[in-house]
Amino acid sequence: MSVNLSCDFSDRHLDSSVSTSQRQLAITISVDGSISVSNTPLNLCLVLDHSGSMGGQPLDTVKKAARDLIDQMSYKDYISIVGFDHRAKVVVENQTLINPESVKEKILYLKAGGGTNIDEGIKLALKELSKSMKSTISQALILTDGENEHGNNDLCLQFAQLAAAEYGITLHTLGFGDYWNQDILEKIADAGGGTMAYIESPDQASAEFQKILRRVQSVGLINAHLILKLAPNVRLAELKPIAQVTPETIELEPEKNLNTYIVRLGDLMLGNDRTIMLNLYINHNPDQIVAASTANTIHAVTAQIRYDDPQSKLEGLLSPEVTADLTLIKDFQPQINPQVQSSILALAKYRQTQLAETKLKQGDRTGAVTMLQSAAKTALQMGDQQAATVLQANATTLQSGTDLSEAERKQTRMVSKTILQIPTNQISTNQIPTE
Repeated sequence: MSVNLSCDFSDRHLDSSVSTSQRQLAITISVDGSISVSNTPLNLCLVLDHSGSMGGQPLDTVKKAARDLIDQMSYKDYISIVGFDHRAKVVVENQTLINPESVKEKILYLKAGGGTNIDEGIKLALKELSKSMKSTISQALILTDGENEHGNNDLCLQFAQLAAAEYGITLHTLGFGDYWNQDILEKIADAGGGTMAYIESPDQASAEFQKILRRVQSVGLINAHLILKLAPNVRLAELKPIAQVTPETIELEPEKNLNTYIVRLGDLMLGNDRTIMLNLYINHNPDQIVAASTANTIHAVTAQIRYDDPQSKLEGLLSPEVTADLTLIKDFQPQINPQVQSSILALAKYRQTQLAETKLKQGDRTGAVTMLQSAAKTALQMGDQQAATVLQANATTLQSGTDLSEAERKQTRMVSKTILQIPTNQISTNQIPTE
């Protein structure tokens, strides 16, 4: 397997008559492989909430979803299961899946009772996963239906960061029902390099488990980092300069070393491209071009991926460097790249929705309505009808004086983080600021 990189600017031309220009750079990362599913063994831990609120149908459907997931795994895979209420315990110790029926039987032993302590569940999961990390793809699925009232949310985030940065373990979160804390589950998934899922009703549990399993099974390369070298005349925007927009939107924190930035990406999946958006400012000399027929190329960014290949057991591999260049021209006319525009809109939709949530928490209902309406319009511009419908409906609800339900709040968060793949000829070229 190998990594392919491509770089596209929102507009690859610069106006020679101005000294500073802003551009967005979309970096697309894909794994080049002849298959769509990796044959590297999984090292999977299910971290399941069995607190008192999970009693009855919720826990029954989760146990069935977990058992169905076991049926889709290979005998070469490793499995472990951690259950938690206000304490955590190992239900199935880390082992190869040579006896799946025994593992499925132990899942049935989970009984509902007690409170919720998510961080203790994550802590035990990391301990179990660390037993079989060599030449495997290590992942944890964390499911809860409630607040972390017996735990510490800061510890959850610290464990997620430790899992990703030190162990190369990916954490996915699943919120069951309507009363889980979407802020902490999103932070765990974002820091852990995984995805957040919303199980709105019990009958969706199995489908959501299977969806994440398919994602995990498509992982080809792990511990990937994007290495960015900026030219001396190029700088990142000060506020939120780097974000992932596909497969879901995540704000990314780069580490800086002189003019080089390193961004952790985690897993790279077969058949599922990753798109990273940079917000850049480029300085240049307005006197650099003296004739209308002259065009100068300005080097802006060099991008490269460092990654591990668990199948070949090779670590610290480097992709070829790819350069992103701009052209300085005298008779400037905007030429917006529609594919990059799609990413700009996806990021705008997410940030507008985040602002709406912040304003709502501050008691600014009018401001929240305005931002939700803006996010709905942005979703329409990019052809995301489902998101537009949810966002506009919630804006209308708030405008009528009615509070959003927990389900509506969670639907808003989920549609803000995803982007539909749509024809680029349907995307508006009315650019929305990203800073």
